[in-house]
Amino acid sequence: TFVNVKEWYIFMSKKVYLFDFDGTITSADTLLRFIRFACGTWRFLLGFFLHSPMIIAMKLKLCDNGKTKQKVFSWFFRGMNIDVFDNLCKRFATENFNLMRPKATDLLNRLFRDNEDIVIVSASLVNWVSPFFTHIQRDSKSNFHVLGTIPEVKDGVITGRFLTYNCYGAEKVHCIRRLYPNRENYHFIAFGDSNGDKQMLAFADESYYRIF
Repeated sequence: TFVNVKEWYIFMSKKVYLFDFDGTITSADTLLRFIRFACGTWRFLLGFFLHSPMIIAMKLKLCDNGKTKQKVFSWFFRGMNIDVFDNLCKRFATENFNLMRPKATDLLNRLFRDNEDIVIVSASLVNWVSPFFTHIQRDSKSNFHVLGTIPEVKDGVITGRFLTYNCYGAEKVHCIRRLYPNRENYHFIAFGDSNGDKQMLAFADESYYRIF
């Protein structure tokens, strides 16, 4: 009997589902929504007005995405107690769960029910991304991970710096490879919606762009 090599590879490999978060699973950029939620409208507007030259330069690709993001994050959250910050993150996820796209949530619910490997790969901070999945993953035996940007904390206080590279573009693939070093053992299925996901989509065996 003739065996299709591609079908055999898929059958023998462990499936891993890779999801970008902002814009793919959600209908809006959660960084902006979170800052406004945590700091209030007026401080939000002031902070972005002061950083507007850097943000415009970033949009024109004249300034590094990660450095710009760290500068903005630092202005708003440097010196905040990490427990206070994490509580804000949990409240934000609970009160803004409607940002999750229904079709994405339906797929995630099914994957968690089926105990599939699921990885969220996001440039946003792990602190507020993870709580969005607390209820969805409950009672599931899925191997679930959130790969994202991690803030530096010293003596329980946010320093304003990041411990990790901004999880964007090629860094998404680097993070995935660190988590799954034996590439040949896995069949990756990726979902994304922007330029920051292109390398991850190219890396995967199956890719879906703006499917939700």
